[in-house]
Amino acid sequence: MPTGSCFCEKLKYSYEGEIQAKALCHCRDCQKITGSTYSTNIIVPGNNFKVTSGKDKTISKKADSGNEITSHFCGDCGSTLWRDGATFGENKVIKVGSLDSPDAFDTAKPAIELFAPERIAWVQAVPDAEQKKDMP
Repeated sequence: MPTGSCFCEKLKYSYEGEIQAKALCHCRDCQKITGSTYSTNIIVPGNNFKVTSGKDKTISKKADSGNEITSHFCGDCGSTLWRDGATFGENKVIKVGSLDSPDAFDTAKPAIELFAPERIAWVQAVPDAEQKKDMP
């Protein structure tokens, strides 16, 4: 069962089930949340997702897609661990950097890049990843 945690390790989660999608997102929201050029995400079934330690804080807003999205983060260290909203149904959008496995990024090679036109000019497209101008 894959597990994840925040930087201070007070907030922890686990999930069961197959990864449903692997995506980079170049939207401005993801740049702000990560403090970087994009976010690396996996989408997993929400029905077997659970917080195993700590209590997440949330903030909801209208995303670049025009839909409301909720970010779940640690109230102590501020790490964003996952996001959810109507766009994703019951699924959870996990920030891959929050996964505990040292090979998490290796197994999360993106199949799609969202908001590709917003990509920072010096960041190259992921080879063979579908390029989308917004959310599918």
